[in-house]
Amino acid sequence: MTVPQKIIIDTDPGQDDAAAIMLALGSPEELEVVGICAVAGNVPLALTSRNVRIICELAGRPDMKVYEGASAPIARPLVTAEHVHGKTGLDGTELAEPTMGVQPQHAVDFIIETILREPADTVTLCTLGPLTNIGLALRKAPEIAPRVKRLVMMGGGFFEGGNITPAAEFNIYVDPEAAAMVFASGIPITMMPLDLTHRLLTLEHRVARLKAVGTRPAVALAEMLEFFERFDLEKYGSDGGPLHDPSVIAWLIRPSLFSGRDCNVEIETQSPLTLGMTVVDWWGVSGRAPNASVMRFADDQGFFDLLTERVARL
Repeated sequence: MTVPQKIIIDTDPGQDDAAAIMLALGSPEELEVVGICAVAGNVPLALTSRNVRIICELAGRPDMKVYEGASAPIARPLVTAEHVHGKTGLDGTELAEPTMGVQPQHAVDFIIETILREPADTVTLCTLGPLTNIGLALRKAPEIAPRVKRLVMMGGGFFEGGNITPAAEFNIYVDPEAAAMVFASGIPITMMPLDLTHRLLTLEHRVARLKAVGTRPAVALAEMLEFFERFDLEKYGSDGGPLHDPSVIAWLIRPSLFSGRDCNVEIETQSPLTLGMTVVDWWGVSGRAPNASVMRFADDQGFFDLLTERVARL
């Protein structure tokens, strides 16, 4: 029998974060969610914390340990994305206020304590938002870096460019200093950039199939995705919106759905024009050693089949 992988989810929900959390909680054979950390990003921290707890209760997991982390990036004012996710971050469906509380421990301390307590190379960090909590943990306790099994992240882009500026993807742009610390840390990284997630489109028949599951979690997620995709339908003129964050969880459950290559990735922290850009050396022209496994291609229907199957379990 395979032992589930221990993961910490670090997140800023966001409808696509909700899908990722639900995918993880619906996959207990593969994944043991040790805790979920909230960080400011798509909406401010008070709302991301609220939204994590709403999703846990929706998924039937009011026992999940939720920790609040950074309320602002390491060195910059917070940039949020209500224009994409709505004023709550989870607009699109009726959701009850959460009754579960948060843990008293700060998310950064929880991350450090968990990685130092568990055997080395057994805890994977799954980051769905800005990397602030991870950057702060590395700054406070750099000794955690060699003990982390892997960091699987949604963030960045290269041939696709950015989605918050012409050069930068939102999660990296919000806290480029934290991202630079993560990519320089030596932690094994799997990166799910826009080049990958723009292949994972919430086509009408896919959302309809999710809604047809008929359970409260599936219907609520389908309604959230219908709201979420409206921004990208208008922006990209595509048949559906890219579903970013669940790619992180899907890669851990079924890595055969994805392909890419090992690359060097550097983060721009100085230029006002390209701040937050992930400079991905896809063609190996820089001579710099690879520091991330960068995914670019996916079996998109296989991905949505997996998501629907696992959300149906909740």
